[in-house]
Amino acid sequence: MSSTVSTKSTASNDRPLRVGVVGAGVMGTNHARVLAGLPGVELVGIVDPLPAHRTRAVEIVGCPTFETLEEMLDAGPDAVTIAAPTHLHRDVALACIARKIHVLVEKPIATSVEEGNEIVNAARNAGVTLMVGHVERFNPAVAAIKQAIKDEEILSIAITRVGPFPPRMSNVGVVIDLAVHDIDLIRWFTESDIVDVQPQLASAVAEREDIALLQFRTASGVLAHINTNWLTPFKARSVTVATRGKYVQGDLLTRQVTECFGFQRDGSYSMRHLSVGHDEPLRAELVAFLDAVRTGNAPAVTGDEGVASLEIAIKCLDVPTGSIAAPLRKGPRAVAS
Repeated sequence: MSSTVSTKSTASNDRPLRVGVVGAGVMGTNHARVLAGLPGVELVGIVDPLPAHRTRAVEIVGCPTFETLEEMLDAGPDAVTIAAPTHLHRDVALACIARKIHVLVEKPIATSVEEGNEIVNAARNAGVTLMVGHVERFNPAVAAIKQAIKDEEILSIAITRVGPFPPRMSNVGVVIDLAVHDIDLIRWFTESDIVDVQPQLASAVAEREDIALLQFRTASGVLAHINTNWLTPFKARSVTVATRGKYVQGDLLTRQVTECFGFQRDGSYSMRHLSVGHDEPLRAELVAFLDAVRTGNAPAVTGDEGVASLEIAIKCLDVPTGSIAAPLRKGPRAVAS
């Protein structure tokens, strides 16, 4: 798995990093809220073309707002986080990179692999840090699972990520909105590329796929599957990893992680609850990004990794028409588990 390393040194550590946010929706406002509370950071402001969004940002964060990207960039940020709609990622990222501004772009990195590679290449050529916001890597439960399977021979991974239909969603289905998180986790847990994709998709209540059962095989031989949908009336997020010596199960919402080990011939085994941290994932992600900006080291989630996960997600959608389940008849909604 390749990585992108920044070669540009940022302003000296004796002054705050000036950081701007693009997009004042729910995620962008959360970015601004966290950045405003970080030591060594000066929040330049948040840009959004919608007056209602800017008003909300002022009410929640109390930071300056801008109507256009150019106005915000003229304010002189060292780094920018991009939480605008995905179809804007490419143009916004390239505009920031052209000014030698470090960039964190929310997942997915772009709408296509080609656009993602364009962002990656521009950042590499400009010598600026580019990080992709796969925030689930910074979930303390995920970190505990990653530590528990360190140096283990992984056999299989199963991930469930389900919940109700999000009214805000209109331009993508569950694969791009939800499953891309778990595609990234599978690649991160195994430290291996995904080489085989077997998707089953259906549309029950949405115009795009709202049920996805995805099966994968990695180059290292690990079998993995993702169960995701927008039909479940409550959110559920779980990960199980089977290795030669352990079975690790984690709830990403309650942040409870259990490890089974010491398997005996009579079927007995030992079990323990693992210690899990309490960090806010978004805060940990932004701290990691800013640390990469300050040091010039490779970011926690590189642009290349973001493109690789997007490519697998697109492959899940790019299957022969005959292999996609026909849309279910619209009617009273069944609850999927």
